[in-house]
Amino acid sequence: MNTAVLLEHITQGDVLRQRRAIAKAITLLESTRVDHRAQGDELLTALLPHTGRALRLGISGVPGVGKSTFIESLGVFLIEKGHRVAVLAVDPSSSVSGGSILGDKTRMERLAGLSDAYIRPSPSGGTLGGVAEKTREAMLVCEAAGYDVVLIETVGVGQSETAVSGMTDMFVLLQLPNAGDDLQAIKKGVMELADLVVINKADIDPHAATRARVQIQTALRLLGLQGNPQRMTYVAEGAGGAASTLARWQPRVMQLSGLQGQGLDAFWQAVTEFQATQTANGALTERRQQQALAWMWERIDAGLKAAFRAHAQVRAALPDITQSVTQGHLPPSTAARRLLALTAEGQA
Repeated sequence: MNTAVLLEHITQGDVLRQRRAIAKAITLLESTRVDHRAQGDELLTALLPHTGRALRLGISGVPGVGKSTFIESLGVFLIEKGHRVAVLAVDPSSSVSGGSILGDKTRMERLAGLSDAYIRPSPSGGTLGGVAEKTREAMLVCEAAGYDVVLIETVGVGQSETAVSGMTDMFVLLQLPNAGDDLQAIKKGVMELADLVVINKADIDPHAATRARVQIQTALRLLGLQGNPQRMTYVAEGAGGAASTLARWQPRVMQLSGLQGQGLDAFWQAVTEFQATQTANGALTERRQQQALAWMWERIDAGLKAAFRAHAQVRAALPDITQSVTQGHLPPSTAARRLLALTAEGQA
């Protein structure tokens, strides 16, 4: 299927044809073939005018916190309100075989059966940060297809799982009751990036959930004392030089039950307040602009690494240098400098 046909089916096709086109487009964008990458670039450029109108939500949390259950309940809730919901679920890949179970779509059986929902599970492929390499591209395809809420579920590794905050409008961190003590709550990483912290499974032990909420609220206040300008209210010059105060979003903590569907109304109200606040003060536009630039540099880094490996002199010298490193005859840092020098010589 050529790019023009894919574009038409994604943006104007009926539900079945659109679903097939979305799946083919994402598969094309995930391909490592050179010709497929060229087609993918062409398709993304054509899709770009149709993107940017969806709310992008990143959902993270430790394994077992109930991300899939929460996302399914939230997705059904939003579709009942008239939204179209796309879910990009990332599963951890095996470090041995490279494979992935991709079980999230199986877990979301109720949501998967709705015509206004699209679920795409992808393997992380060893990519750090809890998301797949092509998650951003898949998100744009879903937006172009008219999905106005895109939920990105991360693999759920731990405190270093921060990449999803760099590609979404709002970063939601799910926590468990009894997940740790007061010190655990103030550990940095995903905690200080979260726009909204949700204590899930609150129905199991309401007292523990309330205690966890208080602990995390205290932790966020402590983190806020560091003076992060993105978390504070600031004064800007309005029309005619008049000063106006624009509110910045302050991270919140709430508790709910994804399994029971309790608290979803309050959650979505908080999300809409976040969107309204960040749109009014310009932070949402700025965030997306910075994310686009970061995405560009990330792709440049990946391209430079691929070009380095494909360099003729590097490929010729790599076996001997690799052997010297593994046998302990050459320090890795020295080996890296020698290989990099080969590319510099080729350019001279």
